[in-house]
Amino acid sequence: MTALIQTIDTPDGAFTILADERQQVLASGWTAEQATIVGRLPAAARPASVAEGATDAAAAALAYYDGDLSAIDGVAVRQIGTELQLAGWSALRAIGPGEPLTYTSFAARLGNPRAVRAAASICARNAPALFVPCHRVLRSDGSLGGFAWGLDVKESLLAREAAER
Repeated sequence: MTALIQTIDTPDGAFTILADERQQVLASGWTAEQATIVGRLPAAARPASVAEGATDAAAAALAYYDGDLSAIDGVAVRQIGTELQLAGWSALRAIGPGEPLTYTSFAARLGNPRAVRAAASICARNAPALFVPCHRVLRSDGSLGGFAWGLDVKESLLAREAAER
């Protein structure tokens, strides 16, 4: 499979999207380093080759940054993981903009409020950032916690979403 890769400019910096031949986002994040984006995928899920090209998801990301926070909701993604990871990534997409959850609340949505580490791991292994909004999960004390693309980006996304509500 040859995947498409595209980098766009956003207020939070360069944002790169890797999509398969069906325009499903495999990985994305705030970097212009293509190898970093491909590296977010497990080795078995990496495309055979990557070519620069236009992705459908780029328009949705730009619309999100223009204030249409729901634009990212309909973007198709393809993720490979365990049953719990797949359930978790699906649950992340159900968290509304401006309505962040704590890791404990997120774990409860997955059926086990004590599985906070598992919930955090699901967020950490989320490759199609923004389109699967792991940035909407916070520590129990309301602090930002971690984010693969930097806490400044996470804070910016959450502020944008809170302001648009």
